[in-house]
Amino acid sequence: MAGEGGQARPYTITRILNHNVVLVEESCSSQEIVLFGKGIGYGIKPGETVQITDARVEKRFRLEQEHHQVQYQAMLNQVDPAVVGIAEEIIALVAQEITPVLNEHVHVALPDHIHFAIYRLRNGLEIVNPFLFEVQALYPKEYLLAGRAGEMIQKAFSLGIPESEIGFLALHIHAAVSHTPVNKTVQLTHWTGEWVSLIEERAQQQIDRSSVDYVRLITHLRFTVERVQQRKPIKNPLQDRVKAMIPDVYPIAEALCASIAEKLGASVPEDEVGYLALHLYRMFYRPN
Repeated sequence: MAGEGGQARPYTITRILNHNVVLVEESCSSQEIVLFGKGIGYGIKPGETVQITDARVEKRFRLEQEHHQVQYQAMLNQVDPAVVGIAEEIIALVAQEITPVLNEHVHVALPDHIHFAIYRLRNGLEIVNPFLFEVQALYPKEYLLAGRAGEMIQKAFSLGIPESEIGFLALHIHAAVSHTPVNKTVQLTHWTGEWVSLIEERAQQQIDRSSVDYVRLITHLRFTVERVQQRKPIKNPLQDRVKAMIPDVYPIAEALCASIAEKLGASVPEDEVGYLALHLYRMFYRPN
């Protein structure tokens, strides 16, 4: 959805999602727009009008792509309006705290996800997140915001929101701000877990998932993947010396980069191997 201009014309209210979120119809296009603002939905009914210049309006969103409009309408007919409302409040929070330019599919994907999560929690079905440590390390800003989103859901629906669900919310937030499909975000997170396991197996050492070293490793892997995907080479002036000086670690970095190349379908420059080898050496063999 895209932000709207501040034209002084009345919009017709079509749905009240909650006290803070309403759907309105644009008279010139008959297209629905989401309005977010504290108390904007209080004491009004569908069919009434609201001015776009109303001081309560904090955020305005409109789906631009036709297939997203169709998906949104279908979702509105299947998901509790209260769930859609809280999802739109979370989206407005993300727009305020991270970036107003979001992948508009989040308006479909997030309420659908929250709807299913609430169903599982109300029916005693455990929410398992095998990527939790990776999500916390890869997307710390999104995870922090997801914690606030979890509190909003908990307050609105009187449900305890487990940390595993916070991790899934963070994935949806990251997908929205990075304009990356959720499945691609999940895929990278899954691969990252595989790469950490590969390192542990080759090094025959366990990595503490709560350690600063783990966060540094995950962050380095993330930027390595981004450079490889964008084909942005880096220069390692110590490359030849690294390969000769740390022969125990270098093969681990080579195996890691071979896996990265296989997953991404792109070659990994040897300079990247050298930097990863240095990182692994510092992690496993640094002085106490």
